[in-house]
Amino acid sequence: MNPILSQKFDILTSTGEVKNLALSDIISSNTKTLLYFYPKDNTPGCTLENKDFTCLKAKFQELWITLVWVSKDSIESHKKFVLWHGLENDLVSDPTLELHKAFWAYGEKNNYGKIIQGVIRSTVLLDNKWDTIKIWNNVKATGHAEKMLRELSK
Repeated sequence: MNPILSQKFDILTSTGEVKNLALSDIISSNTKTLLYFYPKDNTPGCTLENKDFTCLKAKFQELWITLVWVSKDSIESHKKFVLWHGLENDLVSDPTLELHKAFWAYGEKNNYGKIIQGVIRSTVLLDNKWDTIKIWNNVKATGHAEKMLRELSK
């Protein structure tokens, strides 16, 4: 198991509770977990993508896949994001970017022709032992949730 998964993070759960948990604590009975790293709460692309994942949550659950979102935003920011948009998944606050870096979701990226350091929109599929099955980096917000569902349904 990746040691970062036993480190504790503040998590806003899908029920609205704030907990300080290790990611390994929230695996529940599902066989896989989809970690989705996104740049910022309440931005157009991130809002669209998070709404899409919320709409498809039941379909992912049918595949025994838990959805967990990760951003560097605070729990307070996550609370507003969830409330304003009716989102229903666990959101991890990773302000130090430790989790992002452990899964290559932070680093150099091209922002309108300029190379900068930042959050790389990425998705990671983990099994129930928290081993990495697959990583998708530099994903596009539009249609990403549907694409993941199609690919993981095969």
